[in-house]
Parts: sequence; structure tokens; C-alpha cells
Amino acid sequence: MKQLVLFLTVLSFLFLSCRNPGSEVPVVEKRDTTITVSNAYTQLFFDSLALEQYIQQQQYSDTAANQFRSFYNARNYQYAWFFHDGPAEQAYNFLNMQSDYIAYSGDSSLYNPILQQVFDTLKSGGHFVPLNSNDRLRAELSLTTQFFRYAGKAYQGDNNLNTTDLKWYIPRKKINEVAFLDSLITHKGEKVASYEPVNIYYRRLKQKLLDYYAIEKAGEWQPLVTSRKKLEAGDADAVVAGIKHRLFLLQDLSSADSSDLFTGSLKIAVKKFQRRHGMHADGVIGAATLRKINEPLQAGIRKILINMERLRWVPEEINKDYLLVNIPEFKLHVFENGQLSFSMNVVVGSAQHNTVVFSGDLKYVVFSPYWNIPVSIVKNEIMPGMKKDKNYIIKHNMEITGYANNIPAVRQKPGPNNSLGKVKFLFPNSYNIYLHDTPAKSLFGETKRAFSHGCIRLNEPEKLAQFLLRNDSSWTESAITSAMNKGKEKYVTLKAPVQVFIGYFTAWVDSKGELNFRDDIYGHDVRMAERIFEKGLQK
Repeated sequence: MKQLVLFLTVLSFLFLSCRNPGSEVPVVEKRDTTITVSNAYTQLFFDSLALEQYIQQQQYSDTAANQFRSFYNARNYQYAWFFHDGPAEQAYNFLNMQSDYIAYSGDSSLYNPILQQVFDTLKSGGHFVPLNSNDRLRAELSLTTQFFRYAGKAYQGDNNLNTTDLKWYIPRKKINEVAFLDSLITHKGEKVASYEPVNIYYRRLKQKLLDYYAIEKAGEWQPLVTSRKKLEAGDADAVVAGIKHRLFLLQDLSSADSSDLFTGSLKIAVKKFQRRHGMHADGVIGAATLRKINEPLQAGIRKILINMERLRWVPEEINKDYLLVNIPEFKLHVFENGQLSFSMNVVVGSAQHNTVVFSGDLKYVVFSPYWNIPVSIVKNEIMPGMKKDKNYIIKHNMEITGYANNIPAVRQKPGPNNSLGKVKFLFPNSYNIYLHDTPAKSLFGETKRAFSHGCIRLNEPEKLAQFLLRNDSSWTESAITSAMNKGKEKYVTLKAPVQVFIGYFTAWVDSKGELNFRDDIYGHDVRMAERIFEKGLQK
């Protein structure tokens, strides 16, 4: 009992220093008086005044206080975690959930050893040591507090991370933590994956993280060295056996092979590895491929953890049409009713002209567009060109529409050489970023495609136009082709806006179940790592 008293004293202090487990003020649920002792799953109830006293004692914010009121009002102040004879099953299952999260995330900031200790010590010889009513109520409310802390962090991400500082301007996901707790209690904490507020991409990446931990635990990750400049099918070298074992561990090679011969199966595995890392997939192990194969396992683990944090910020599931541009992947993914319809290569902003990470609503398709050239480009490129060549404007099919502070307002007329190509897609935003066609088609053949001033160039713009206008019978394929080549600007307003996400993910699991990595082209991962790992993620 001394341990229990100590637990309750320290627990009170602990939660006094964490007064805001919630992130959004919910509407307080109406008290459900139909729940009574006779029909409740547990016959333990407490008075609403006791809850208010607890809230006042802990000095909770309005957000946190309303979470408590909503949860307990809706159950008529019935206990959630305890029966007369001890803790309910969901109490232990929740502690296991939390321990699992701490283990795979490496984030120990949520760990509460005193809370775990009380459940370990309450059992003596396999039997529960009964609590008096006051201690039981405090343990009940403390568990609820801990759950809200856990849910807020595990499913919404670390609120101490300022996403704006991390160059992430997509609004962060908000979850209904009260509804999540209701679900957990209803399901007794079992089969959490079926109702937890996290997306499938997060769950897939989590499984790959566990695979990496298993490899790390086996300790089979030593540098692979060869004196040869490259290795290809038919070659024999002592390092080949080690490469085969490495690619087998990474699930690129389908079966184990300890020979030193570079086989056809190894070539297929190397191509798969190269594709997963955004490299030219030729099946040849040159210096760049061997460096990538030799990257420390810990680097992959850290990259996975960084991107799992980002995935906590995004919606659980989206069951409507939307577009996702993944900047490091140089890809646009088009989703119809929440399912991937098709993808295409894109060109994104260079390291000097980053494409911004944000979201918006695509509202307009503009055929045969003018290009209203940004002032920065006019000053840095157009005006120097005009000084060198008096016919620069005419040669580039441009026109000057006015002046401001001695700087010309320049736009490029519609036509085959227009820098925006034959169609652009607008989702109004303060960053002046949009999707568009381009006459520079050769760039789409590059494996790394960061060349633009920030806007996103599309490899198959006509295909996207057909998708967006597919439900408008007046916009047939021939009508779209004609408008793109007419040379006269035409705006088309979509019947319903389509959400666009410009994201930044350097690790993800694709629809084939394969783990992909990409380079951190803008240094966003570096900034994330500085904040995440210095705060306690030691993995």
C-alpha cells in the first residue's frame, strides 16, 4: 500500500506538469442517463463533482477539461478502466499499446514507470489487491489522462514540433481523442488497428521499421568492399556473396544464395533495389549503387522514423478524389475515390527554388495559358536578356503589359514554346505554385528532376486534364486536345474542387508493399532529425 500511496502522490505531480493532453476543444457530450448500474458493463460509478474536483486540482486547460467531461458525461460517470475486483482488460491492453509505441518509435517521453508499477504491484500472487474508492477513482482518472497524452502524440505527432519551422504548411490532422477512447473501451483494447486514427501508409511503414529492427538485432551489417569499379551479370567476386545476403535481408533477392557468381537473379534484385531508391535501374553494381547498399542500417531506421512522424500529421484516410505530389519522389499520384488511379513523373523546384510543402483545392484548368512571369524571373533573367538582345521579347513570344518601379510586367503568349506548355492547373495559393505542362520533355527522363523555379511540371498533363474533366460530357478527349492546341487561353472551372497535397516523404511503402527511400533534396529531413532525435528518439 505504501507503493500505491507513493504512486498516487507522484502521479498527481506528474500530470500537474502536463496540463494539456488535448489539442482541440471538443463539444462536451450530453450526459447519458440511460446508463445505470443495472445495465452497465461495470457497476462502478462516481459523482460528477469528483471529476470537477480532479480537473481543478490538476489545473487542466479548457481543452483537457472538456475532453474529460465529454468522455465521462457520455457514460454517466461510469468507470472505464476498473471493475470491483480489479482493472478491466482494456487497462492492460492500453498499457501494452503504449509500450509497443515507445518500443518502435524510440520515444520514451510518454513512458510513465509509476503508472506501470501500480499495475504490476496491484497484483499479489496472481490476485488483485483491492483499492479503496478514493485511490481507485484517482487511478481511473489518471489512466484517462495518460490515454489522452498517448493518443495525442502517437496519432497526431509531437506538438512540440513546429511544422512551419520544418517547412511543412499542410494543416496537421486533428483527431477526436474522446471517440478513440470510447472505441478502445468498447473493443476492450483489442484489434486496435481496425479503429485507431492512423492511415494505412503509417501502418505499412511501421512494419518495415520492425523488419529493420530485426536485421539490426541480428548484427549482420558490415561494409561490403570490392576493388572492382563495377559488377554485373556473369562476374565473379568475393563480395558478391555478401551483396546477395544483404539484398536477401532487404527482401530484394527472393532466395538465399551464398555463391560468388553474379547471377541473373541478382541482377533482378539489384534493379529492384535501385528502383526502390530512385536510382537508374540497370542491374549493374557501380560505385553509387554499392554506396547505397552500404548505407548504415541506422540511417534507414532514422529516415523511417522521420517519415512516420510526418505520416502522423496527415489524414487517416481520404475517400474522395485527390492529388498527391511527393517532391523527393518526383511523382504525381492521382487518386479516385481514395484509390490510386495512376501516377506520372514530374519536375519540381530546384534546391535554390524549393517547391513548398502545402495543400490546396484545384479549381481551374487553363488551356493554352499565358505565362505571367514572376518579377524575380523578370529581374534576374528577362531584363538581362533584353539588354543583350533588343529582340529578346519577340523571339520568346513575350509581351510587356506595363511597368512598375521601372520593372516591366512580362507575359509569354500561348503557343507550343510557352514555358507552361499547353495547359496549367490552378489551386489558388499564396506561394504562386501550380501544376503545368512544359515543352522541355527531355527532363522527365532524368532520375532526379529538381529543375524548376518552384512550380510542378507534368509529364502527362493531357491525362490529368481528362481525369479532372471526366464527368463533364462537353470535355471529350478531342475537345481537350483541341483546347490545348488552339493558342487561345481558356479557363475551365471544375464542378467540384479537387484537393491537392504537395508532400515531402523520403521513406514510404508503395502499393506493391515495397519500402522506398529517396534523397533529402531540400534538407527537410536534416531539420526534422535535429528536433526529433535530440528530444529523445535514440533509435
